[in-house]
Amino acid sequence: MEIKEEEDRVLWRPSPERVASSVLAQFAGRYGPYAGQGSFDYGGMHRWSIEQPKAFWESIWEFGNVIGDPGETSFEAGTDMRTARFFPGATLNFAENLLRRSDEGEAIVALGEDGRIRRVTWQELNVEAGAFGSWLEEVGLQPGDRVGAILPNIAETVIAMLGASALGGVFSSASPDFGEQGLLDRFAQVDPKILIACDGYRYNGKTLDIRGRIAAVVAKLPSVEHVVIVPYMGIGAPNDVAMADDSGGPADVDMSGDLGLPDGTLDWNELLEERRGRSVPFRPLPFDHPLYIMFTSGTTGKPKCIVHRAGGTLVQHLKEHRLIAGLRPGEKVFYFTTCGWMMWNWLVTALAAEATIMLYDGSPFYPDGNRMFDYVQDEGAMFFGTSAKFIDSVKKAGLRPAETHALPHLETLASTGSPLVPESFDFVYEHIKKDVALASISGGTDLLACFVGPNPQGSVYRGEIQGPALGMAMEIWNDAGERIFEERGELVCTEPFPTMPLGFWNDPDGSRYQAAYFEKFPGVWCHGDFSVETRHGGYLILGRSDAVLNPGGVRIGTAEIYRQVEQLDAVMEAVAVGQEWEGDVRVVLFVVLREGEGLTDELTEEIRARVRAGVTPRHVPQVVVAVADIPRTKSGKITELAVRDIIHGREVKNVEALANPEALEYFRDLEGLR
Repeated sequence: MEIKEEEDRVLWRPSPERVASSVLAQFAGRYGPYAGQGSFDYGGMHRWSIEQPKAFWESIWEFGNVIGDPGETSFEAGTDMRTARFFPGATLNFAENLLRRSDEGEAIVALGEDGRIRRVTWQELNVEAGAFGSWLEEVGLQPGDRVGAILPNIAETVIAMLGASALGGVFSSASPDFGEQGLLDRFAQVDPKILIACDGYRYNGKTLDIRGRIAAVVAKLPSVEHVVIVPYMGIGAPNDVAMADDSGGPADVDMSGDLGLPDGTLDWNELLEERRGRSVPFRPLPFDHPLYIMFTSGTTGKPKCIVHRAGGTLVQHLKEHRLIAGLRPGEKVFYFTTCGWMMWNWLVTALAAEATIMLYDGSPFYPDGNRMFDYVQDEGAMFFGTSAKFIDSVKKAGLRPAETHALPHLETLASTGSPLVPESFDFVYEHIKKDVALASISGGTDLLACFVGPNPQGSVYRGEIQGPALGMAMEIWNDAGERIFEERGELVCTEPFPTMPLGFWNDPDGSRYQAAYFEKFPGVWCHGDFSVETRHGGYLILGRSDAVLNPGGVRIGTAEIYRQVEQLDAVMEAVAVGQEWEGDVRVVLFVVLREGEGLTDELTEEIRARVRAGVTPRHVPQVVVAVADIPRTKSGKITELAVRDIIHGREVKNVEALANPEALEYFRDLEGLR
């Protein structure tokens, strides 16, 4: 099927000087088909990286200065993707590679919503990680024991992860805005031995006390032997903030009272202070030692617990940070994220590239939409990552950062979380910065990395992800398992990669892991993204395969509809689902309108006309309904499956996974849908 696309237009090209001075150019001059030459071709580098995995990953280990013993070989093919192994004889320690510096340079800059900023030097980071690691050693943490964290995106979270991974602990984190059941759905599956939590957090101008929720969670986690509380809000000490409960109203709490936490609960600051001066106890561990248990969003049931390996995470992220993001020692990298999204784990590994990581805790729109750009400007960030939704919200708010901010250091603006529409590409170059590499990327929690993303040598085409990541053998397949170009199909990876999960927790025979990625095309990773490979070798992500609409048996990606509808000034946000109707499926579109707007017959027809002209008649929604809000996950992704279930009268299996579960009520018993 021929795809209707916007006229090809290059929005930005890197200058020859930028390409020649890039970290990737340095790498290409030393390794691979262009070694010793004065120039390189990204396409040729990519082919080499997947055709010669042994040479490629050995070069990543060497170029990234990995601390450890690589063993005799970097790759054993195995009988299929799942049995292939990278660095099978290697030993290393993840934390040691992130704590390679111990000087007075800045390792972490952490900004809170209240404007308070904490700067942590490399020396301080080593000292605090050493203190926490020493305590974990005292209480008997063994390799493979789980350490759970319910913390905001603050320096203490990074320190806790480093202390745990130094000893071989397996770290799992969730943001403190999860409810009690959402936390139990995650941590009850993995049986943490240690739980680290905060007393409260700030969001959108409110300070929320979560001590009672933490006490309730701990009471239902019999595996927890020790609880450590980070007094982030200063509860229990003199404090000048007005606490609020989870509903946003005033909290009636005793600021020093006991809310039921077990005897022996420790104060983070006291624990560290008593052990300052102790060195980090790095334990040498196998390359495949588990590092993280990552949780999927869990909107269709309990979240899957994906186990990621330490060595794979390290070499994969070194490749992405150094060669693709182009990070150099001392440069600042900022990704707006929470500790419940895999981008937090991705960001933290940038310490191994000796970069300074920038953290932010709070709403990105508090007190207004300039907050993130203020931070990037004030700190001189070289790399700024965010979500497609954030960029669209900035555009909808009428902000023009290019007119209000000086961003001379910003080289790359990255976007992920959902497809970035072509009009948002335009907005970036017109109203954020003309000379910037716009890196639309796609990967996921499943692989803790990127499948497709930026090409430091390539042009940015309107609406396109630039190309496949090095070391990732990406193709688009039709249902018959045939590679296709410029047609909609499934995004697949045909060769093994280092961040393939070790498996799912509590999946002893691997059947759930197998079903998740290898069932559709045996032996080939099928990611579940409905995608197109373009004539430029770039990619369009059209939405999740499980959310694809099928009117008349034709597969339609929801992102294609959103792209058209959300360009209308009256529409702030939209969600499209397929509803079973009279023996077929019809497209139903729900829209959130700008304040003061109403869904008139004229606006409904304008929406339909826009979709018909911009995509195809089959994409046109048969029903358009206005709602006050749309349910989304904690990381901001629209939950199409939850909306689809509720309009069919089916139970939404895990409301705790939603950031705004109350939004589901707008979709119950809507007139015209039953």
